[in-house]
Amino acid sequence: MVPNPMTVSRRLMVCAVTAAAIFAQAAAATAREAPGSFADLAEKLLPAVVNISTTQTIKNPERIPEMPQFPPGSPFEDFFKEFMERQARPDAAPKRATSLGSGFVIDAAGYVVTNNHVIADADEITVTLHDDTTHKATLIGRDSKTDLAVLKIDPGKKTLTAVPFGNSDQSRIGDWVLAIGNPFGLGGTVTAGIVSARARDINAGPYDDFIQTDASINRGNSGGPLFNSAGEVVGINTAIFSPSGGSIGIGFAIPSTLAKPVIDDLKQFGRTRRGWLGVRIQSLDPELAESMGLTESKGALVASVNAGGPAAKANLKPGDVILKFDGRDITEMRKLPRIVAETAIGKKAPVEIWRDGKRVIVDVAVGELPEEPEEVASKSPEKPQTQAQGQVIAGTGLTVSALNPALRERFGLEEDTAGLVVTEVKDGPAAEKGMKPGDVIIEAGNKPVRNPADLTKAVEAAKASSQKFLLLRVENPQALRYVALPLSDGKKK
Repeated sequence: MVPNPMTVSRRLMVCAVTAAAIFAQAAAATAREAPGSFADLAEKLLPAVVNISTTQTIKNPERIPEMPQFPPGSPFEDFFKEFMERQARPDAAPKRATSLGSGFVIDAAGYVVTNNHVIADADEITVTLHDDTTHKATLIGRDSKTDLAVLKIDPGKKTLTAVPFGNSDQSRIGDWVLAIGNPFGLGGTVTAGIVSARARDINAGPYDDFIQTDASINRGNSGGPLFNSAGEVVGINTAIFSPSGGSIGIGFAIPSTLAKPVIDDLKQFGRTRRGWLGVRIQSLDPELAESMGLTESKGALVASVNAGGPAAKANLKPGDVILKFDGRDITEMRKLPRIVAETAIGKKAPVEIWRDGKRVIVDVAVGELPEEPEEVASKSPEKPQTQAQGQVIAGTGLTVSALNPALRERFGLEEDTAGLVVTEVKDGPAAEKGMKPGDVIIEAGNKPVRNPADLTKAVEAAKASSQKFLLLRVENPQALRYVALPLSDGKKK
């Protein structure tokens, strides 16, 4: 018997609806549901979170602070004068300042993690456990670049509760997180929220990769843990964004994958041992990428190479663009320092670079990042300004001159500096790229320039080949960098 077409159609519709319902139910079953309560998790984790207080001795100022202005003859004038003189007396007793923060136990032997800024410059560090017992803490090690510190207390016969680290790379935007800490000195306070964003750069340091959360974080939460729903530490609460100083739902935590290797080094060596490549890098903008023949502005552009460093030994050169390091894509410049820092010292890592219009792979033996020498602030005396001298490079807004003793003195340039010095920048392509008088153009189009004719020739050659940008290598006291100089009448490709 031939089935009724209408009956078949209705059956197919029912089957489709049933399949859709089953699929929706399965999807709902696999989705993470909001917990009915965090009480069990909080009860388990609270004993591992500690309050940290520090004291610091502040010496009296050597000069009398400026006194408020009062009308002549005011009775307050003598009162404030006497008060401020007493405060500035050399024999007056030093003052002691206190600050509060948070931390958490990572080892039952008494190791505690917190932020470096919580204990910076402290004379004494006190750790208060969840049961209100206090212990004097010893600083084991600190790292200002990641804002982490490891402390040690002697728990005696007390059994400490320690918490494990989780894998922050597995945390997804929208996952539930729990923050526990000591906001405003109130002690064990629990707040909940979600992961709001990943890989935030807030210009706090060279390895910024913060987790952003809307869990309430306030002053005093610094150094406290950010837990996932399994009770693992996925972040260390470090900073907030707040115009008012209070929580507005934008907090930042150091991810555990960045923190754990640093903490392990601090425990073992008392300092951080980081991988080192020995290059100064800059980001690629679309103009720089195009001038180098790249279709995407991804990677880290090598601006200079440290003599005798790992990169120099592997024959990396200024102008190379690092696309991959040890098999990991460098999608943006700021990722490279962190990836190198996490690489084992001594490891031979393959580095994929873009050089002369093609991909090249070199092997680099990763070195150890040397301790940075203490910076000595030196201010050069102001040089008298003279009228611009040199040759105008048409279409660029630049006036340049070959280096001579007078120009070296005027701009504070070293004797071994070689290139063309910029003496004036007018409105135009160079000004738009941030070039200034005193900049030294070392190369143009990957060729050395030593006099204005060299630069003019490079500009004309670039225009003749229909290039829209001329690649310049520029040096000043602050940095060595590449600049893609727009050519105003360059022909479109």
